[in-house]
Amino acid sequence: MTRADRTATLDWASIAVGDELPTLIIDVTATVIVAGAIATRDFMPVHHDRAYANTQGAPDIFMNILSDTAYCSRFLTDWAGPQAMVRKLAIRLGVPTFPGSTLTYTGQVVGISRSGDEGLIDVELRATNNLGDHVSGTAVVSLPIGDTGA
Repeated sequence: MTRADRTATLDWASIAVGDELPTLIIDVTATVIVAGAIATRDFMPVHHDRAYANTQGAPDIFMNILSDTAYCSRFLTDWAGPQAMVRKLAIRLGVPTFPGSTLTYTGQVVGISRSGDEGLIDVELRATNNLGDHVSGTAVVSLPIGDTGA
């Protein structure tokens, strides 16, 4: 399911189990990694100091988990729209992401339900790079359900 209009929120009634979320591609640079670490106030040197990362056994600086969480949230809300709310996000880190890699986010709707005025969507997601699965997880996204006139 792709959407040309990113200013509109998905209609919960149009979502079905099995729907694929549109792919999100992030080209990871040293600037992306360092900016994410600074924005999340994660000053651990492995996220901004290559020499320090090398002393810890890493070939380069690598992305922090708070940036990963943010990109997963962006992946979900880019798909669902501005009125969507990420109610739950559970991720597991896999292989690291270094500068020069590309993260490819994919996901699928695995469940739908309703709770009052909210439509709940269960999603499985993952982000992969050239080393394998960088992040995998599940999320619950809510969408407002408008007055159906019933």
